[in-house]
Amino acid sequence: MLRLSRTRSPLALLAVVAIVGGCGASPSSPSSSSASPISAASPSVSIALPTPLITPQPTATPPVTVPIVPVADFRTTATSVDQAGVAAILAGTNKQFTALELVGSEADAILAALNLSGSSAGSHLVLAPTLDALDTDLDAGKSRLGLVQASEVGPSVRAINWGAKSLFGENRVKSLADWPLNATLVTAASTADFDASQTWTVAAAGDVNLDRGVYNEIHNLKKGPDYPFDGGSVSITGHTCCTSFGWEVPKTKRLSSDPLVRNLMSGADLAMVNLEGPAPVKSSYHTSGMLFTFNQAYLSGLKNAGIDVVSLANNHVGNAGRQGMRETTAALDKIGIAHAGLGANDTAARAPAMFTIQGVRVAFLAYDAIAPSYWAGPNLEGSAKMATDQTLSDIKAAKAAGAQVVIVYPHWGAEYHTTPTSSERTWAHKMIDAGADVIIGNHVHYVAAMEVYKGKPIWYALGNFVFDQNWSEQTEEGLVLELSFNGGKLVQAWMHPILDLANCQPNLLDAASGKVVLNQLYTASAKLPSW
Repeated sequence: MLRLSRTRSPLALLAVVAIVGGCGASPSSPSSSSASPISAASPSVSIALPTPLITPQPTATPPVTVPIVPVADFRTTATSVDQAGVAAILAGTNKQFTALELVGSEADAILAALNLSGSSAGSHLVLAPTLDALDTDLDAGKSRLGLVQASEVGPSVRAINWGAKSLFGENRVKSLADWPLNATLVTAASTADFDASQTWTVAAAGDVNLDRGVYNEIHNLKKGPDYPFDGGSVSITGHTCCTSFGWEVPKTKRLSSDPLVRNLMSGADLAMVNLEGPAPVKSSYHTSGMLFTFNQAYLSGLKNAGIDVVSLANNHVGNAGRQGMRETTAALDKIGIAHAGLGANDTAARAPAMFTIQGVRVAFLAYDAIAPSYWAGPNLEGSAKMATDQTLSDIKAAKAAGAQVVIVYPHWGAEYHTTPTSSERTWAHKMIDAGADVIIGNHVHYVAAMEVYKGKPIWYALGNFVFDQNWSEQTEEGLVLELSFNGGKLVQAWMHPILDLANCQPNLLDAASGKVVLNQLYTASAKLPSW
């Protein structure tokens, strides 16, 4: 069910399934204002037959040990908690969370697993009557921590680490045997509902330009094609004035020189970006202007960073003509980077790049809505045209061909604007109605709004990834998405704010500085259904 402010989480659906499936849900639960845990045991039920031959005996629901995951509001900046942190919450001394919230029927067992008791917790322990109610409370931004079964975690909440370990993301444990937080629940669903070995990740980033200032760093300053992807982490310490446009830009402090961005991209099972231009056999270095051509040798930087697929459907892919388009796809094929959104004709341009990850078929589709002069025709090399009935047919065809997850990369919108147009929203909804699971837009060079439609996320623009637009703070910033799937289901969506340094190198922003980027997204999303 879609709420006006945020999208209803899949947690609610799982709770309903658990009840209908006869998993031993208790017939009643205390209100969320109750401060005492209740028993997780369910009463046995005898059914009288009209003409019984054998007297039915009560059957106890066997207890099951399941992984328990800490969760918080989707927008939390908290990254981890441990047993001491939970104890501090119950004592009212935790600085991040004001209360611990549990589903009432699971509370005793979860607290017992932590060697804790809620008997003296007072208002710092909140019992929700249902999983759906717990999700709603977290969604309300009350700074509460929830503890739920792993099989009940959905993308509308943020799963955070238990100590140093996570069940999601690229640094996740690969086996439940390595997960330290478990509880024995009478009403639990089978542990088969969550299989850690079936979790896989996507890393998705925005626009990549290998010309102008980026080429200067790679070639003229001899930093090499890997340099743009070797960013670590930074904080914003202030601002300096002013660029040629009269705008302030950030002062920064490096926090880590470890290749954190490279690790994020290469650690994903599937990593993707928008390659904002062609790589012809004969490229030219442009010191300025709006024409880009990339040296084919520098595509190795993308390959070495673990990028698996690129969108070529954009308004610069034709900067070296039709021949440059052909040479670009050939160069990517040669080094083993998949691509979509460009082809020898419109059929080829619209074809998805297909992948199989943990047995899950994934389709990647890319479209351009900005440069009609580069669009492909029946017998004409070019990019895939956005916003046609054929776009919707392509998505349906990918599903019909066995794709369990369809990711669409549209190139659309108005540059340097954070709110989507009505046309973008209409087409985003149509694509999801056609079967798209995730939509990740680009082109505007700013981090733009996020929307959730029918439980499916839409990022209208991630901003720049590797780019030389160092004349404003917003064009220096961007997002990298870290999406976790379990089987064909999206279970977590983490947004990592970045800042480009030295004209080309994205670095992860620390939590305090990253709020600037995330708040821009949330402000732009204020009137849209979101998590």
